Amino acid sequence: MAHFAELDKDNKVVRVLVFDNKDVDNNGGDQSEQAAEHIKSMIPLSATGIKWIQTSYNNNFRKQYAGRGFTYDPEDDVFIAPQPFPSWSLNETTHDWDAPVPYPSVEEHDGIELGCYWDESGQVWMARDNDNNEYTWDHSNSVWIPS
Repeated sequence: MAHFAELDKDNKVVRVLVFDNKDVDNNGGDQSEQAAEHIKSMIPLSATGIKWIQTSYNNNFRKQYAGRGFTYDPEDDVFIAPQPFPSWSLNETTHDWDAPVPYPSVEEHDGIELGCYWDESGQVWMARDNDNNEYTWDHSNSVWIPS
């Protein structure tokens, strides 16, 4: 199956639709403008859409599979996920969002696996164990501290 993202004037993904590979193969092939134009003739653009562009479900091209709300960067030919938190910044090399504090290097405390999550208000990584005990990541010392 071939997947195409519809972009608006700001290169935001409006929707992603699935098409038969034959529609792509018989009209210019993967990532071609000809295939995108053929898709446009099959499914007209929505009121805010300006073009179709192919996305890879398996992340084989354009960095990652596009989803609604993603942004297409035409200069680097990649799809960028929405910013997860206001404090996170876009890494211009990897096109991923980086937290102000690196992700914890340890995902367990006293041998118990933790579920990590970002606390935007405290600007820290937090975690919980299966008993709902909460921990704060001490980035300087690379340890979890019970909260």
